[in-house]
Parts: sequence; C-alpha cells; structure tokens
Amino acid sequence: MDNGIIADNGTTMSKAREIKVPATGLVLLVGISGSGKSSFATQHFLPTQVISSDFCRGLVADDVTDQSSTPDAFELLHTLVGIRLKRGLLTVVDATNVQPDARKALMNVAKSQDALVDAIVLEVSDKTAVARGREPRVVERQARSLFRSLRGIRKEGFRRVYTITEADADAAFANPSLINIVPEKPWNVRPELHGPFDIIGDVHGCLDELIHLLVKLGWEIEYNDANQAVGAHHPDNRTAIFLGDLVDRGPDTPGVLRLVMGMVADGNALAVCGNHEAKLVKALQGRNVNTSHGLAESLAQFELQDDQFKLGAIKFLDGLIAHYVLDDGKLVVAHAGLKEQYHGRTSARVRAFALYGDTTGESDEFGLPVRWPWAREYRGQAMVVYGHTTVPEPEWINNTICLDTGVVFGGALTALRYPEKEIVQVKAAQTYVEPARPLIEPTESREPNNLRLSDVVGTRWFETQYGGKVKVPEENAAAALEIMSRFAVDPRWLIYLPPTMSPAGRANAEQTSGYLEFPDGAFNEYQDVKVSEVICEEKHMGSRAIVVIAKDQGVAERRFGIADGSTGAVYSRTGRAFFPEVHEELLARTRQAVWPLFEQLKTDWLALDCELLPWSAKALPLIKEQFAAIGAAAHAALPVAEQALTQALARGLDLAPLASRITQRAANAELYRDAYAAYVQPTNGLEGVRLAPFQILAGEGELYAATRSHRWHMEQIGQLTDPFIKQTQHHYVDLNDATSRAAATQWWVDFTSSGGEGMVVKPVASIAELRADGIFRKKFVQPGLKVRGREYLRIIYGPDYLDSLDKLRNRSLERKKNLAIREYGLGLESLARFVNNDPLWQVHQYAFGVLALESEPVDPRL
Repeated sequence: MDNGIIADNGTTMSKAREIKVPATGLVLLVGISGSGKSSFATQHFLPTQVISSDFCRGLVADDVTDQSSTPDAFELLHTLVGIRLKRGLLTVVDATNVQPDARKALMNVAKSQDALVDAIVLEVSDKTAVARGREPRVVERQARSLFRSLRGIRKEGFRRVYTITEADADAAFANPSLINIVPEKPWNVRPELHGPFDIIGDVHGCLDELIHLLVKLGWEIEYNDANQAVGAHHPDNRTAIFLGDLVDRGPDTPGVLRLVMGMVADGNALAVCGNHEAKLVKALQGRNVNTSHGLAESLAQFELQDDQFKLGAIKFLDGLIAHYVLDDGKLVVAHAGLKEQYHGRTSARVRAFALYGDTTGESDEFGLPVRWPWAREYRGQAMVVYGHTTVPEPEWINNTICLDTGVVFGGALTALRYPEKEIVQVKAAQTYVEPARPLIEPTESREPNNLRLSDVVGTRWFETQYGGKVKVPEENAAAALEIMSRFAVDPRWLIYLPPTMSPAGRANAEQTSGYLEFPDGAFNEYQDVKVSEVICEEKHMGSRAIVVIAKDQGVAERRFGIADGSTGAVYSRTGRAFFPEVHEELLARTRQAVWPLFEQLKTDWLALDCELLPWSAKALPLIKEQFAAIGAAAHAALPVAEQALTQALARGLDLAPLASRITQRAANAELYRDAYAAYVQPTNGLEGVRLAPFQILAGEGELYAATRSHRWHMEQIGQLTDPFIKQTQHHYVDLNDATSRAAATQWWVDFTSSGGEGMVVKPVASIAELRADGIFRKKFVQPGLKVRGREYLRIIYGPDYLDSLDKLRNRSLERKKNLAIREYGLGLESLARFVNNDPLWQVHQYAFGVLALESEPVDPRL
C-alpha cells in the first residue's frame, strides 16, 4: 500500500515517519477493536478533530457499550462528519472501519462535500486485542473482515493508505514523536500568494495577441536563439494567471504553450486547466478523442515540433490544476468559474465544474451546450475570475467576471489587473475562426434611458474605481425602491447622490476636555495615512443639495434627453426636489448665479455639490415637531421642578444634589434651544434662501470631483459674486506644521463658539493625485471627516449630552467610515459613467446604490 510506514525487514521503526493527511479532509482510522485507534487519535490529533463511534453511542444512549444504539450512533457520526467537512475542517473517524461497506458510507459523506480521504490502518492481531480485554469472537470476526478487504482498499477511492504494524504501533505509543502527522493543504489553495496578478482570459493559440497584451501590461518578453518567446518577467514582480484554453483553434498553439510553460517554470505565472487542455493532453497521450473544435489544427501544429517539446508539453498539460484559491481566499480563478461551495475542494465533480461549467444538459440552436448562469446566483465573498464562455465585453456579475472575449473569433484578448481591478485588452489581429454562435448574442433592444426594476432589485455587487467592490444587499435595495419611485426627481437628472460622512476619531484627551469632536482627531487620521495637507471647510448648517443644471433647453434635451422644458434639478440627499412649487424659479436663480462657471469651464452643463441655506427652509417641520417640542417641554417642566425643590429645601429636606442637577438641566435646555434656534431664519418662497456650493462635481467631459484639488474647487467657486451664493470659509493646514494646525484649531473653536456648526476636513489633493502618489492604492482614504462644534452636538445628542462624554467618546465609527467609502465610490462611479455617456440605466444603478446603503443600520447621530 502506498506511503505505508512498515519498517524495512519487519523491524520496529527507530526514526520518525511522516504521515501526510488532508488538512480539510477526512481520515479513517481502520483496525479491530483494541488495536489502539483511540490512543493513536488522542496522541496525534486534537480532541475536536476526532469523532468516535463510542462517543456517538454515548450521546444517543448514555452508554458507549450499548451495541443496540449503533445505527443511531453512526447516523449521528455521519452527520457530524458531513458538517465538519462542509466547513473545511480536518476530521478523524475513530471506528473499526474494517468492512468495505462501512468505509464506503463514510467515503460517500466525504464525496458529498468534495473532500479528500486518507486511511490509516493499524494492523494489530486479534490475539493482542483479546489480551487487551476485547471479546474474542468479536475481534476474530473483525480481523477476518479486515484481512479480506485490505487487498482492495486502494481501489476504494482513498488518496493515500498508510499501514502501521503492531510493532510500530507499540513503539509509537511509547514514543509518539516517532510518528509525525502533517496536515497537507490542497495544492490549489495558495492563500500566501497575494499578487499583484495579471489574469488573462482564453488565448486559444493566438500568440501574437498574447505577446502584445503582455507588453501592454508591462511584461518583458524573453526569446531564445530561434527567436521563439520562451518566457516573460515583469519589472514590478507581478504574476500572470492564465485561465485555461491556451490551445486549439488559433494559429500557434505550440508557441503559446512554449511561452506560458517558460513563465510558469520561472515562477512568473500560474495556469489552470481548461477543457481544451484536458482534451489535447488525452490526444497527445494517444487516447481516442474527437478532434473537433480546433483540436485537429493543434495536433497538426504539434507534428512540426521536436520530441523534447512534445514531452514537456504533455507533462505541463497533464499537471494543470483545475482552480486556485489565492490572496487569503479573496480570489478564485478557474477556467469556467466555480460556485462558492467548491472553492478549495478537490473532486471529479469540482474539476468538471471548473473545466466545463454548469450545464443544463440541453443544446442551443447552434448545437452548443446550454450553460446554467451560476454567476447570477453567486453570493460568495471571494472574487471569481474565469473564462470559457465567450462574452462581447467583460461584465461584473455579482462578485464574478468572465474574461473570455473571443480573441480567436476576432474579438479581443482580455486581462484583469488584480487587485487594481483594471481591464486591459488588445484587439485580435484577424478572425482566425468563425464562431459557432454569434460573438454578440442577439438581445432585446434597449433604449439607453429605459430603466428596469431588475437593474436595482436583489443583492447586487458593483465595482467602483474609488470605493472598491461594493455590495448592495437585497433588503437595502427594497428600502430605497419606494423612495426612488415615489419621491425622487426625474432619474435623467439624478446622476449623483452624495455620500454620508463620518465624524473624526478621538483626539488627545488633554486637548479635548469638554469636547466630543476636536480637529486633531481628523488631522491625526489623515496624517496616519500619509496625507500631508488638508483643507478645513466651514460646515454650513443647511440642507445638502445637488444641483444638476443645463445652460438651456437645447442642452437639456441633447445631453439629458429631457424635452419637457425643464433645464435641471436641485435635489436632496434622497433625490427629492427642493421647493417643487417654485423649482423652475430656483433653477433660474441658480443658473444666473453660477453662469460664470459655464464660461470658465467651457461646459454647457454642470453638477454641483452644495448646501441650501437656511436649514429651516427645508427642515422647519422637523424643527417644530422634534427639537422645539423638546425645548418647549423642558422650558415648561424644569422651572416648575426647580420651584418645587426650592420649597423643599426651605423645609429642610436634603435635596441639594437633585436641585443642583435640575438647575443644570434647565441651563442645558436653554443652551439646546439657543443651538437650534440659531439655524432658524425667516424665508418666503426663495426670499432669504442662499446656495453654498463647495465642489464642482462634473461638467461636459470632465469629472472634476476626482481630478481637481480642493484648492481648485475653492478658487473657481470663489469667483462667484452673485448675492445668492454664500461662500465657504476655509483654511489650509500643513499637517506637519504645528503652527498651521494650531491656527486651524483656533479658527474652529472661535467659529463653533459663535454659533457655527463645525467644519469638514478633506485632503487638499484630488483622489487622482493621491492615487498617483500611492496613497489610495491599498486603503481607501476617507473623502472627508466632519468635526462638529460642542453646541451643535447638543442638538444631535440632546441637551445633557456633555454628562455622557466618556461613554460617547467610545462610540464605534468603523461602520460609518466603511459606509462613507462605499457610498462615495458608488456616487463617483455614477458621475463617471454619465460623463462617459454610458446608458442612463447603468448610471442609475450606482446612484440608486447610494440611496440603498442609507438604510444600513448605522447610528444616525454619527
């Protein structure tokens, strides 16, 4: 039996023997009662890894010797084994397992979970077992069953079978170090490989396009004396990953293999097996296969190669693994994709899925198999990158992407840079083979502005350039649907929704006595991520407003597809229009005020991020029903309580602490009323209303929000002189200069003490500039952090919040910060797609996602 550890010449082993077992699979201990299986398990495995038949009898019958409970005990044992294997845990079964049927039942459990199985056989005689107190007739029967079945045990499907003789078992029991159990992770699980990777789709013998793509990705090609490409390396130590189907159909299958084999041999690439490789290696080994779908051409090309190359190619192709799990489990690559339950598993079923995909068993009108759209049901955390099924363009579906864009059919050869998630392509030099089905499958015609419910409902994954991969859960989408469908402006204007913003973290305690939020919290946070300069912008106490406005009706119709006379929209964070009764008047007033920007930026439409002032213009009902109600109740109740306590004190009752507390609460209530009253200003229609723009989001052909610094934004907006515009006070801070930090802090203290809400701290540099400097590459930096004043926070947390400062300072901000990044990424992506003239339904998906995430369970006071 292979990998046995029987000592040479039957002598007892004197040095340690290594037993490799599957780290995520099943190990069966095989031996008669009394052979020492339990002692062996105790010495070499964790207690939680071992499931014994005796233990299961005890659970179901309260008696480990109750043989009548055996059927129930083994039903429980099989259930426990299945659960552990499903979770990818090493599991050891301590039972006799001497009969093939008993082993087969456990093998079937492992097979159902696509887990590997090893056997460790303890060959101990029945006489020894009897001497150890076992029933003679029982162990004799077990010994006969074991002896008869051992000759065929290797054919039962075990990966490895180890045999330990009685002498070796005794020696190992006396000295456990003589046996070294080594859990062996699957060959396809490589969590330690983090990339960066260049993942390349189906090549199909197109050598010229492959070389062109590698060069475009920055690889340096290596050639031999015959000018054949035999390898490649990347100056930035990137690793290439080939998704299979390197061969067949194209003009130079041997050339592609020669290059890829060299890259893999040098450690510069990984390759997974495709269905075409699996078929080609069978043909090269002389097995009878159908030579359709380009195999005949490959075999003809191989006939021109020398024997050394042929033998090397056969060895390479025969050794290809079906899929890899990489980067701590965050990335899975397989030729035809892979369902989550198969990740890291090893079985014929898993390999078949990885090579051929999930088919329905039917054929389409072109005679090709109909494939089940597994990716649309995928909900895994790992990104799955695959090929096999030709698509016109790569498209993210949930957390998966297909890179087979039909280069051999005249399409393109596609690569995905990971972790950057950047698509790189080269066009095919020609059409080498006509596809059996059209490369672009006929689809229902869809107008760019035609929105569908299926675009936004259900759990969806979105890839964003500035916020990474964002998940929008089904329940969040459902919550946003009613708001968007009933209350939002025309979706053709809704090209952006603004993100939430997190407060800054804690500053040094000695500096923040009496404060919940303080500037140093934001300064330190940005300095920790290597941002050197920030801008501190006045945080206007108003209502967040997005302005999307065209110069005239002609632009509105041409650029936004709106021909009803409307020329723009001013809407809230949830997409609702401000002042519906006078909305056109608001637009006209806004257009007049920002007209210089049209001229300066040479654009005929603009998107602006603003605050609409005063707060009471939109929030007056909220102020009356919530804040004023609290203030009025305190104003009515607390003086009465003070009076009653004064009378009680006069009668000699010891209520001084309570009286002091009520007096302080009354003072806090007055401060609370003063805080919200400062933001209540009279308006009449648009009279008294002002607009405070602080960022120019986008214009024709330009995504200013991502490409221009905040200094540029302030300079452009600073040139607006219309009285309708309120300028935003701001300060620039060199985070490495204590004087600069102190000056901004003092400005904040003075500003908030005189009734200002607070400030927003942002990196001065644009996201594009930060990324170019390497700051945004591995961790997304907060786009802004708010630092609110002490009296404003009284509105948010209540009149007496300063009494709970110690507790509030321990509030968790991580979920809020994560939410801010995700919403920011979605918002910028929707703008970028509109600027790029993508269909409205694609733009709207991202804007809708921002609103959907607003229903995340995050403390609204943050």
